Amino acid sequence: MGRIAGIVASLLGTVVIVLAIAFLWFQAALERRGPLEAPATLIILEGTSAAGIAENLHAGNIIASTTLFRLHTLLQGDHHLLKAGEYAFASGESLGSVITRLVSGDTVVHALTLPEGLSSAAALAIIETHPALDGTVAAIPREGSLLPETYHFERGTTRQEIVGRMMQAMETAVAELWVSRAGELPLNSPEEAVILASIVEKETGRADERRHVAGVLVNRLERGMRLQSDPTVIYALTRGVEPLGRELLRSDWQIDDPYNTYRHKGLPPGPIANPGREAIAAALDPLDTPDLYFVADGSGGHAFAATLEEHNRNVARWRRQSSGH
Repeated sequence: MGRIAGIVASLLGTVVIVLAIAFLWFQAALERRGPLEAPATLIILEGTSAAGIAENLHAGNIIASTTLFRLHTLLQGDHHLLKAGEYAFASGESLGSVITRLVSGDTVVHALTLPEGLSSAAALAIIETHPALDGTVAAIPREGSLLPETYHFERGTTRQEIVGRMMQAMETAVAELWVSRAGELPLNSPEEAVILASIVEKETGRADERRHVAGVLVNRLERGMRLQSDPTVIYALTRGVEPLGRELLRSDWQIDDPYNTYRHKGLPPGPIANPGREAIAAALDPLDTPDLYFVADGSGGHAFAATLEEHNRNVARWRRQSSGH
């Protein structure tokens, strides 16, 4: 019996040693540099089996052995936890790192930036051309309903989903800013705030001028003066579908359109663009100023004036600058 016990103990010891060696070899294989020579991306389709995923990874030269991949995921119980999606792999990424990435669902995150002041038609053109989005949008979103900012998403997100996120973001931003608006504004609703903000957005691209421009427009509204905003006339001519493609003419100021604020008092019937959060904030907290006029100053900003006489001098100065005299 003692001899048999010794043999059994010896065999067990051998098995333990073999298992230890196998474990160490397996761990080393998991941590060893992978075969991928340059960073690469791979899309794992929904419903792909663990075996299919292993084959895709091997075909992309991301892993060296499908057997090791399947063995590890099977032993760890990860074979049914591998997630579909678009993945970015680093050059030489180890097998262990690849498996961890797939189990955690560490997929590629794409970004789409919607600049301030675009019409909804122009915004939709950006959305439609993004290659990582799927599907189509049923209709051009309502003007002023999309919040300009950067949106992050995974490949396969639909364009309609992104539009929905943009619309929800605008609703949330307007609701938050409306609550903290300045008192006694000539604005009856959040919708009117967006209309005014869209004009502010199109009138100036300078952050330090937004509240000043808003203050001038609010002053004119309170006095019953026409806003006389060129961007509203451009929108009357194009409805934001395409650029005007030429200089605005004085004769354009005479067109009979509800968006033409040279002919019609008050705010136009709707926004003329999608204003950013800062423009909305400016419309709801305008600068307290006596100014009623502004004109381009030739340096990217505007010259403001409280009287028509002063404004006419600013206009004359700008014309001399623009003509080179």
